[in-house]
Amino acid sequence: MSKGAISQFIEKYYLHFNSAALVDAAKDYEKQLQGGSKMLVSLAGAMSTAELGKIFAEMIRKDKVQIISCTGANLEEDVMNLVAHSHYKRVPNYRDLSPQEEWDLLEKGLNRVTDTCIPEEEAFRRIQKHIVKIWKDAEANGERYFPHEFLYKLLLSGVLEEHYEIDLKDSWMYAAAEKNLPIVVPGWEDSTLGNIFASYVLKGELKASTMKSGIEYMTFLADWYTDNSKNGIGFFQIGGGIAGDFPICVVPMLYQDMERTDTPFWSYFCQISDSTTSYGSYSGAVPNEKITWGKLDIDTPKHIIESDATIVAPLIFAYLLDM
Repeated sequence: MSKGAISQFIEKYYLHFNSAALVDAAKDYEKQLQGGSKMLVSLAGAMSTAELGKIFAEMIRKDKVQIISCTGANLEEDVMNLVAHSHYKRVPNYRDLSPQEEWDLLEKGLNRVTDTCIPEEEAFRRIQKHIVKIWKDAEANGERYFPHEFLYKLLLSGVLEEHYEIDLKDSWMYAAAEKNLPIVVPGWEDSTLGNIFASYVLKGELKASTMKSGIEYMTFLADWYTDNSKNGIGFFQIGGGIAGDFPICVVPMLYQDMERTDTPFWSYFCQISDSTTSYGSYSGAVPNEKITWGKLDIDTPKHIIESDATIVAPLIFAYLLDM
């Protein structure tokens, strides 16, 4: 399929510096898929609240991503946007807010993420009553699931349909649920739903073991990587932190700790980050540092795009979708 207007635009005008890095990364991503490799995409930051789902859902539907690693926040915030979009409040002058104005937002139940406030009552509570029932039903039946599996059950059950406030095709979580796409969610406990689940454990209404753990996510990922790495698996990282660091470590774990020395390194690496390289920084580390940790090979295609992911990721995805 020929490339569309957006792809043609970036190929014509994105010729140097970070814009050229964007094009190079997109072309190498495309080569990976054309060569039969699979791709992991990691989501850090607040990409769901930034409505990345509008294009990321299509990436999932068109098989441009085979597994996702994301924070608990990105997992739940796509669903929150689905059911409470009209109640979100944009604050374009967020840099000018005083502490009192921030407090006023809190009292209105508006939790701010940069220039966007998530409405607590409509977003969190609208989901809570349904997800708690699914948690409790699973426990009553002696069943255990991963955090993303519980949300898949919630979305596919249809109980939230009356609350949908955006086009369903713009929800990446719904697209993933329809495909039963594998997801790993390291550190899920620090998300809002993770906090809510912990509160039910503290109250004695749920057992912690009903929710599968981070170690189980790592062992699941190890098996998935082993089963799917014949033609290589690429790593496309949006932001830094645990969403990226957790899954990329599966390779040295398999190679070194499991002594499976035939484990292939990640076959492609790209990170979009505006973090500067500093002492001990993971998010700002250059890709070559990952060679020393047994994550990337000498010849692995490596890209780093030092820019805002809300600008860069949609352009790369548009290129891959021939837009």
